[in-house]
Amino acid sequence: MFHAMQGRTGSVGSSWWQPPHSRAQEEAAVGACSMDELSRSGLPRCDAAVNLAGENVLNPLRRWDYAFQREVVTSRVETTKTLAKAIAEAEQPPRAWVLVTGVGYYRPSLTTEYTEDSSGGDFDFFSRLVHTWELAAKIPGNITREVVVRSGVVLGKNGGAISQMLWPFRLGLGGPIGSGVQPFPWIHVQDLAGIVSHALETEGVRGVLNGVSPASPNTSNADFARALGSALGRPALLPLPTVVVRAVFGAERGIMLLEGQRVVPKRTLECGYHFTFPDLPVALRDIVS
Repeated sequence: MFHAMQGRTGSVGSSWWQPPHSRAQEEAAVGACSMDELSRSGLPRCDAAVNLAGENVLNPLRRWDYAFQREVVTSRVETTKTLAKAIAEAEQPPRAWVLVTGVGYYRPSLTTEYTEDSSGGDFDFFSRLVHTWELAAKIPGNITREVVVRSGVVLGKNGGAISQMLWPFRLGLGGPIGSGVQPFPWIHVQDLAGIVSHALETEGVRGVLNGVSPASPNTSNADFARALGSALGRPALLPLPTVVVRAVFGAERGIMLLEGQRVVPKRTLECGYHFTFPDLPVALRDIVS
């Protein structure tokens, strides 16, 4: 699913990240369009397009086999190619389009800090996936303004990473994953929506923006566990062993949980975006309240 934004984009953030109650309301609010509709009828007339498509990589109910890996790739790369082609062929292309990818582009490290200008995309399955995904978004010429948001772990009230963590933490059974020293690049869902809206509305913004909190580079997985436990008024002392993570997700996917990147939103701040939730304790209190 992608969204074709019609009219002024100022209300896009709340409509997009907190969906209306019915499909009809969603269609009216943000012009949602399926890939089948796009292939059949082309891109509808719109001011901007945002692509959020992608199979959940960390679905614990799916084995990390070739078939699932192909789903993960196809749901990102092929849908992005389809949308980019439709934009290029549109009689009146949108003024801007945004693709949301991930910080998996950057190599995990305990010490290296990555800005939007840092290299990556060439060392494992997920980094190469992001590299290919972003290449698929390229449109020849300058017919539309292109922005890529490399998102960290998205924290929000409805779904996402928090929904899978809350029940053990509420029971006092939560804690860090593995050693807990790995960096934890995070962002509140309202800020990710805000960055996308800012990118759509600000003519000078193009290229890559890191979608992580300013506090993210100094946040470890153990810091996150303690902050979530504190927000819930529960201890967070029971680590999830590395062996369990690898048994559930496999060695390759397990890297996403057991290692991390220190990512800095340098260009995001320089282009004028002001974070609503720059600090983790405040962000978590908002989410669990």
